[in-house]
Amino acid sequence: MYYFRIFFLLTFLSIFTFTAKCQIDLNKLFSEKGEVYFKFLNSQISSPKTITRIISIDNLSQDNWIYAYANRSEYERFLELNIVHELLPHPGDLINPKMVDQINLKEINNWDYYPTYDAYVDIMNQFEENYPDLCEVFSIGTSIEGRQLMFAKISNNVNTEEGEARVLYTSSMHGDETTGYVLMLHLIDYLLANYNSVDKVTNMVDNLEIWINPLANPDGTYAGGNNTVQGATRFNANNIDLNRNYPDPDPYWGDHPDGNAWQKETIEFMELADSISFVLSANFHGGAEVFNYPWDTWEHLTADDNWWQYVGHEWADTAQFYSPEGYMDGYNDGITNGYQWYFVHGGRQDHMNYFHNCREVTLEISNTKLLPASQFPDFWEYNYRSFLNYLEQALFGIQGTVTDSISGEPVGALVFINDHDLDNSWVVSNTESGNYFRPLYQGVYDISFSAAGYQSKTISQVNVSNKQLTILDVELVYTGSGVQDIKTSGLFQIGPNPNNGRFYLTYLKQENIHCEIELFNVAGTLIKQLHHNFSAGSEVLTVDLNKEVSGIYLINIHTDRFTLQEKIIIR
Repeated sequence: MYYFRIFFLLTFLSIFTFTAKCQIDLNKLFSEKGEVYFKFLNSQISSPKTITRIISIDNLSQDNWIYAYANRSEYERFLELNIVHELLPHPGDLINPKMVDQINLKEINNWDYYPTYDAYVDIMNQFEENYPDLCEVFSIGTSIEGRQLMFAKISNNVNTEEGEARVLYTSSMHGDETTGYVLMLHLIDYLLANYNSVDKVTNMVDNLEIWINPLANPDGTYAGGNNTVQGATRFNANNIDLNRNYPDPDPYWGDHPDGNAWQKETIEFMELADSISFVLSANFHGGAEVFNYPWDTWEHLTADDNWWQYVGHEWADTAQFYSPEGYMDGYNDGITNGYQWYFVHGGRQDHMNYFHNCREVTLEISNTKLLPASQFPDFWEYNYRSFLNYLEQALFGIQGTVTDSISGEPVGALVFINDHDLDNSWVVSNTESGNYFRPLYQGVYDISFSAAGYQSKTISQVNVSNKQLTILDVELVYTGSGVQDIKTSGLFQIGPNPNNGRFYLTYLKQENIHCEIELFNVAGTLIKQLHHNFSAGSEVLTVDLNKEVSGIYLINIHTDRFTLQEKIIIR
């Protein structure tokens, strides 16, 4: 009966191609699910930015079809554009998935099933129970419907802060894209079970702090109920696309590019990213097979575009070698720049790269969104070596410790690659350990280290080789006062700059501080004055100058020890 219903649905939907002039019963269309899935030709779009504000584009296929999702209000706005389109069966309804509700990790031979929600929670807790010295499992909060946003943290001394590079894998923020969900559970199991037996795994667990979040949108994945992933939805319980719900680096799009309030899941993750500095991250999706690297929101390339292409081809080439012909070989031989594929605003990838100095990539690892469970072992074989290779990149590039030249205490400093870094591609050393981690493509670089109250230092002609580590420890001389640029202070970040009159002042140091903030126009007139007590660690203050005309402004930040300055450009 199930397959008859699917066949009937496919036949019914294939008959109808809609325009806004058709009489569509929206109550019936949205009676069972809060979103619809459809396609239309890209050639019908006159203004891509307009359409991106209205609906959630899922894919731009190589044969020029746009696939998209919309909730009811979005779909009503889309209909007003009179675009000929075809409603499609929802990807979350196309299979009857194999579900398991009780799992003993010690007896698993193959990850070829979907866990029920309760089984998922139990599996995660079993990881910690079975490997208490290597794995800590916790939730950073709950979804709208109260399901846990669970993480496994893996390290050889998991309960001790060792100043290691932190790396993050997270999956299925689109709830109907589930291949990464089960593969991330498999990866946690693989890392724990193979510690001290597989050299590559042992090296990473010894030298990294690995965070894995298998399911970022549990309400979407279990929209059909806790006992099945059939009926999974892309959107969360509020019918919002979580991967359009983040502040965007481009001031044109601003804090809420999708026009929606930040969702509970978005807020929980942003708070995590504010409190934990990740060096590398990957976000797993489905519906295509490609390594999608930043930017998604900007046409211009990142400072590290050559590094992105290098690690992207390493991922795709490895996956191609261990898979049947045709897997992950489209686009530019398996990789694509996000904007060149189709631009996304409010995505988590750009948010992490710009606002948190983290190298995050979007991995589309399965053309099929809700993958039959029997195929999970095959997709694991295609990808698990690439999972390891990307994590390992956090052990390469330039790393070291920044300390005070007299006391030897750690210093939170900005690490800036001269004539290279832009758009917040620099990194900042940890204020508690002094450690910094800078993935970088091979070459010879001049690198500047600077911190508030310290004399800046530049190290010239630093050689970097791919898949090799260059150690560069630096001591800075404390001066205690003076005027310094904000962007080289290591104390604050300002972004975006230029901006539309609103920008964010992010405090980076692990100690409370009182600041007087002054903003002047080019004539030297004080136009805004703020007093703010910044709390330890990545507090963000929003500064709004949107009533001021375009031009150049000066911001001064006064503390009891020094003054920081920077030019602000309003367009």
